Amino acid sequence: MANNEEPITVLSDEESLERMASQTFGRLVVQLKDDVEIFPVNFAIHEGKFYFRTAEGTKLFGAARDSNLILEADNVDHEAGEAWSVIVRGPSRILTKADEILEAEEYGVKPWIPTQKYNFVEITPRTISGREFQLGEEPERY
Repeated sequence: MANNEEPITVLSDEESLERMASQTFGRLVVQLKDDVEIFPVNFAIHEGKFYFRTAEGTKLFGAARDSNLILEADNVDHEAGEAWSVIVRGPSRILTKADEILEAEEYGVKPWIPTQKYNFVEITPRTISGREFQLGEEPERY
């Protein structure tokens, strides 16, 4: 846990995965030509891999062509004075086999809005990094 002397603590891989497992919402970052796009996504974790659903479009195209997606999630607890952020990097794979899709449907990833999102994308973490922050007032400058 962070403290006032060291307001930032580096989380272990296990601590980072625990934090990610406590969330269902994050941000997906994909490289598209010369642009970087950031999309909100609902996600689930199963056996160390991350899953999200998407419709046809930019997000799916980015997941299909980008060999190193980034998924970020964070949380701020003002009452406890703590926050954290975790970044997962890894290759993606669009699920195409019927048995994989049926299994992925059991992971509980649901769209927020009433849209049809039938494409499941799997991210296998290559790296995971997390930080925990102790919230507080800015220290005196002088």
